[in-house]
Amino acid sequence: MNTTANSTTHREIIISRLLNAPITKVWEVWTTPDHIKNWWGPNGFTNTITKMEVQEGGQWNLVMHGPDGTNYDNESLFTEVVKHNKIAYRHLSGHEFLATITFEEKGSQTYMHWQMLFPTAEELTRIMSLYDISVGLRENVDRLEAYLNTNSN
Repeated sequence: MNTTANSTTHREIIISRLLNAPITKVWEVWTTPDHIKNWWGPNGFTNTITKMEVQEGGQWNLVMHGPDGTNYDNESLFTEVVKHNKIAYRHLSGHEFLATITFEEKGSQTYMHWQMLFPTAEELTRIMSLYDISVGLRENVDRLEAYLNTNSN
C-alpha cells in the first residue's frame, strides 16, 4: 500500500504543544469569544469577534487588527466540534484552508495538535509568499500558552 500518495505534508502546516492547563480550561479559552479575542493571532494583533457559534455549521466572523492598523476580515465555518476533543473549521476569506485542532488530556495538562490544510501545495506556497503563516501560527500558540498561564484559576 502506497501511503505517500495520500500524504498531505506538501500542503499543510502543523504545530503541536503540551499546554500547562487542564483540558476544560483549554477548551474554554478556545470556545469563548471573551477569551479567544485576547490571544488569537500573531504577536501585536487584537481582535473584534462579531459572531462565534461553536457548533457544527456555526459561523465564526472576526476582524483581526494588525499592529500597523490594517484590519483583516475573517470568515470561517465550523465543520466539526467535539467537546474537549476536536475543533475543525473552514477558513473562507482571503485564503482558504481547513483547520483541525485536537486536544488530548494529559493529567493536568493538555496536548494540542493543530493542522492547517490547504487545498493545494501551490495555494500554500502562494500564501507563504505573502506572509509566513508558520511563524504566525507559532506566535498564535505562544499567545495561547501565555494567556493560559496568566488566566489560570
